[in-house]
Amino acid sequence: MSRLTITLDDELHQALKETAARQHRSIGSIIEESLVLRGIRKFESAHSIVARVRSQSALDAEKAQKLAVAETRRERKRKL
Repeated sequence: MSRLTITLDDELHQALKETAARQHRSIGSIIEESLVLRGIRKFESAHSIVARVRSQSALDAEKAQKLAVAETRRERKRKL
């Protein structure tokens, strides 16, 4: 697992610490979850979503990509 040092506004850092304490979680787990919810992932992962949609339908590349983006956004909203 990699380590990362970031600089946060003092108020945001305090809010993050309080949230972690309230949820009995680590700050790292909250940040990691936030990145996943924002769709941060390796290019290969996003590419595989498009390839899967394309292989399961008769859509051309442009329509498949639009569908993949729409599905990704829908999934993010569902997780919030």
